[in-house]
Amino acid sequence: MIRVVFNQKGGVGKSTIACNLAAISAKRGERTLLVDLDPQASSTRYLLGASIFESLDPEAGTVGLFSQALKLTLKESADEFVIPTPFAGLHLMPAQPRLDELHGKLESRYKIYKLKKALELLGGQYRAIWIDTPPLLNFYTRSALIAATGVLIPFDCDEFSRRSLYRLLEEVDDIRADHNPALQVIGVVVNQFQARARLPAELVEELLAEGLPVLAPYLSSTVKVRESHQLALPMIHLDPAHKLSKEFEGLFDTIMRSQSVRKGKGPG
Repeated sequence: MIRVVFNQKGGVGKSTIACNLAAISAKRGERTLLVDLDPQASSTRYLLGASIFESLDPEAGTVGLFSQALKLTLKESADEFVIPTPFAGLHLMPAQPRLDELHGKLESRYKIYKLKKALELLGGQYRAIWIDTPPLLNFYTRSALIAATGVLIPFDCDEFSRRSLYRLLEEVDDIRADHNPALQVIGVVVNQFQARARLPAELVEELLAEGLPVLAPYLSSTVKVRESHQLALPMIHLDPAHKLSKEFEGLFDTIMRSQSVRKGKGPG
């Protein structure tokens, strides 16, 4: 399964969610790949740490992949763009800021299907693939949505996020209609939730009342996330007993059940 974490709003926890769910997947014995498409490379820094990130080859990961995509054809394998992380079973296709330089060329030459092709070339090597995207609906995000089977939408409990959520769902519908009929919205991931605050609870209740696929459990707001990023340790490795770690595990289980039910129902 290929799952993309996408929101056009920055600061909603895309990288945190993608990396922690991928880490849980690997921890549970699934050979897992995380693809970082954000030029800010937050997921890459999170999983590798600053020192390893700074030592990466300039053509590593998604930069190398898309540089090659500008040529006539991709090679028979995309293995050369993937590197191991310090965590067993978890591999990474890292990002670097130079992705910004490639964007215009890729878009003008309509290389929108190259990521899908690359992930197909990886074949059955990975039980799960997670994709982190930029906070924009640009070439990289569209490439991810075309390649994916499911999309998760982070929601950080404010009115601006709610307004942008509807536009985002329409954009996913457009990608499904024009490019990828297999794409499904897995659900909305409530992030930085404060159970004792009135506004977040009201906003989430309104989304549920509208029939939107809000996933439980919600992810709590905690400073532990900063420590997790600073130490380059996803929560399941930093503190498995922490409340947020348990919430991520519960969310992972919800996602697996949701997609299992949909798969059993088939198209429609």
